[in-house]
Amino acid sequence: MSYEEALKAVFPLLEGPDLASCMAVCKEWRAMAQDDYLWKCLCAKRWPSICKRPSPPIVTYYKLFQTFYKRQQRRTLLPPRLSFNDLEFYIDIWAEERLIFSEVVPGPVLQNGIRIPPPGICDMLRFHLEGPEYKMTLPVEPRFTVPLCQTVSVSVLVGRKDSNKVACIINKSIFDYIDRTAYRALAFDYLDFSPVYPFVSGIRAWISLLFMDDRNEGVIDVFGIEMDFCDAANSEEEVLWLLDMLDWK
Repeated sequence: MSYEEALKAVFPLLEGPDLASCMAVCKEWRAMAQDDYLWKCLCAKRWPSICKRPSPPIVTYYKLFQTFYKRQQRRTLLPPRLSFNDLEFYIDIWAEERLIFSEVVPGPVLQNGIRIPPPGICDMLRFHLEGPEYKMTLPVEPRFTVPLCQTVSVSVLVGRKDSNKVACIINKSIFDYIDRTAYRALAFDYLDFSPVYPFVSGIRAWISLLFMDDRNEGVIDVFGIEMDFCDAANSEEEVLWLLDMLDWK
């Protein structure tokens, strides 16, 4: 068997990534490995129905395989149209019907977060606050306590200074999960998006009360509030794009 015949016998046995690697060896290998019949066979294994057409839907089967074999890498976002300087957050927390926290929080305050965790917090919560995951946090001064026997709920609205519009992030959701190992009480609500984005749904806004380990089983001593959109947004740019998509009124 000649050299060329050997290549023609081996190339049809290769998988797509290996055949593509052969194209980088030399001009001769590239010319042989680029034979569209080889790529049609690979496409027939992966998408049999598309090879039933008399002609491929694009110029070559090689291009078809190259385009759709792997999922595209995550695309780089364009710069968001919002900034935290454009936003202010309205956070209200109730214990039963008693208002225990009510603040207008400028966007940059949530953006800057809790730079230095206070002394006395548990190690797990400290690791969480210092971890790489994107989160927005607000120090609570003065602290407030919440009796665990009471139902505690939260609402969060966000306003835009550039348009004077307001959107709802969380609507009277209950802190119904107390994580005693991480010292966080959590509540969530599903975001309400603009009708311009009809197929976007199921994304949650999470809010947590961060509390101290004060050995009191009956109450939690809250020193901070955290908000994130970890279902879909894990960077400042992603959060701003997500907020921009809300149903602003």
